[in-house]
Amino acid sequence: MSVLVIAEHDNASVKGATLNTVTAAIACGGDVHVLVAGANASAAAQAAAKIAGVAKVLHADAPGLDHGLAENVAAQVLAVAKNYSHILFPATASGKNVAPRVAALLDVAQLSDITKVISADTFERPIYAGNAIATVQSADAIKVVTVRTTGFDAAAATGGGAAVESLAAVADAGASSFVGSEIAKLDRPELTAAKIIVSGGRALGSSDKFTEVLTPLADKLGAALGASRAAVDAGYAPNDWQVGQTGKIVAPQLYVACGISGAIQHLAGMKDSKVIVAINKDPEAPIFAVADYGLEADLFAAVPELVAKL
Repeated sequence: MSVLVIAEHDNASVKGATLNTVTAAIACGGDVHVLVAGANASAAAQAAAKIAGVAKVLHADAPGLDHGLAENVAAQVLAVAKNYSHILFPATASGKNVAPRVAALLDVAQLSDITKVISADTFERPIYAGNAIATVQSADAIKVVTVRTTGFDAAAATGGGAAVESLAAVADAGASSFVGSEIAKLDRPELTAAKIIVSGGRALGSSDKFTEVLTPLADKLGAALGASRAAVDAGYAPNDWQVGQTGKIVAPQLYVACGISGAIQHLAGMKDSKVIVAINKDPEAPIFAVADYGLEADLFAAVPELVAKL
């Protein structure tokens, strides 16, 4: 049987989370197909066809599939589900919105947030804020899976030559409608896609200090800005900067933690980063246990000095 990946896209291009999900799908075995459900999304379908390892792209196009409304996308997935042994979604806000509906309507158990494919029916997923790894085996005929994208390398966006097959789009369920969106415009990389992240904690003391101390370092490195939950709760940084179990899960090439103690909740969101640098004046801070490089110093002196050296 084949494996189906539900693409996350903006109708013009495929988002990075889809590439990581394709890698997970390849590990499940069988041909990998990608479903692009959208409105005027032929460009996204063509982009999906170029992904290395993809054998076929299914393209469903209709106004009701615009904006990824969960009811309509789930119905589109169900229309082809019987042809697949696995249906994989990125574990993003969009994927987590649609996958449970598909699993419930197929009457199967969803496998959430997998980080490793052991075999076609056995997977690993983190539990207890990443402090333990559960090995989960499923006997369901169709396995509905969400993939923690930080657990898998991205498939190459080019090099593939899959055929694009048009599907009949499902009728609009009429259960929901897209009203509008307010999207923050950022001058720096998106947090979950950034290769370098500079993150700050409550030790910064204020939002002004957060900006004054960390922004120059982020600018020098071309980095995204992140924050611990404590810093966000204190009002030093906006909610969408929060890294952690209840924030965003990230795995950049470089993660610089400034004044972050390293609570379990925060570590769950960033410990898969390739290189972790911690700056903290507390030698007992838990962050040093996961850091590749640790600097025991006052961040208000160390960070400006680092900026000057860069």
